[in-house]
Amino acid sequence: MVVVAAIPVGSWRFFCIKTAKRSLLDFELPGTKGCNRRVADIEDSIDNKPHAKAETKMNHTYIHPTKGWVGKLLNALLNSVRLANVRRAFMSRLPFPVLESDVVDVVYANWLVDTSLAAALAPPGARLWDCNGRTPLTILTYRHGHFGPRAAGLLRRLMPSPLQSNWRLYLAEPLLDGPRIPTVAFVSNVMNSAIHVVGTRLFSDALPSHLPNRFLFEVGGDEACVCIDPGAGSAPGLTMSLRRQGEASLPLVWRTMFGDWNEAVGKLASQDAAVVEFPSANAGQTKVAIAAIRLPIDIHSVEPLSANREDVQCALLQSLRPDAEGLFFLLPRVKFLALSERQLLPPDV
Repeated sequence: MVVVAAIPVGSWRFFCIKTAKRSLLDFELPGTKGCNRRVADIEDSIDNKPHAKAETKMNHTYIHPTKGWVGKLLNALLNSVRLANVRRAFMSRLPFPVLESDVVDVVYANWLVDTSLAAALAPPGARLWDCNGRTPLTILTYRHGHFGPRAAGLLRRLMPSPLQSNWRLYLAEPLLDGPRIPTVAFVSNVMNSAIHVVGTRLFSDALPSHLPNRFLFEVGGDEACVCIDPGAGSAPGLTMSLRRQGEASLPLVWRTMFGDWNEAVGKLASQDAAVVEFPSANAGQTKVAIAAIRLPIDIHSVEPLSANREDVQCALLQSLRPDAEGLFFLLPRVKFLALSERQLLPPDV
């Protein structure tokens, strides 16, 4: 069950102000060259960390971004299989609280990567989209709009709006016990709010989020900038600067998989479910959770973005041998709903 706790508006504003103050000395608003400079400044701090080496198999273990007793406590709490089993037994008797968010500034960054390498990041038995040994990897980054239970009604406006970066692969067909709908496999999820990360970890199997040391995301008049610094934690590192210019045309390398721009955007953005592998009570064994979502996309509102290869730095991406030319676009706003979550039956049942 995906449950995200709310924090008081005053505390949320304090968090934002504190983060802004820490960044003012070397960060300018998008629309200037400051975004690109900020990306360059953070690259070394990410690339020089030991964890910057990408995983070669699916691993959603949580590691806190800073050392100390708080990090040790959260590592033990959020990785506890016993606690998760107690929560599943209790929550399975309760109805799922539909979650809603008025999401804005959804930046889609897509690359064709090596299918055989990417397959190790998907749940067992999953078959990925494949065309000539290549499969899409998408990193979509966005700002939530008052993310919380739909039943809260107008009170949802008091709930915070965290940043999230969702990394995913695409299944060629649903898993055995899954619904016959377009489905993705989550590779990683990053949120900039500790409260939300703890909430998703404690109350959900389908959204095992990671907390970075620093998460900057801005969409301005000229460019969009994403900077995720994992610190010492388990979040993937990323620096990316995209220009708000370009033609709505499909790059040549993508035409082996999609017929045109609209087909590519529609299929990459319109997904109705997500699967995640998680550890079971039996040591060394895993299970798979699935979450049903609703994300109605208005293709006519989508804006093309552009980037050069040197504008993107990401160890995980590079480990999957991406093609040189990515596909980038911006969805200005969308209504997001998390509808349900459950465990899938193992293949031998």
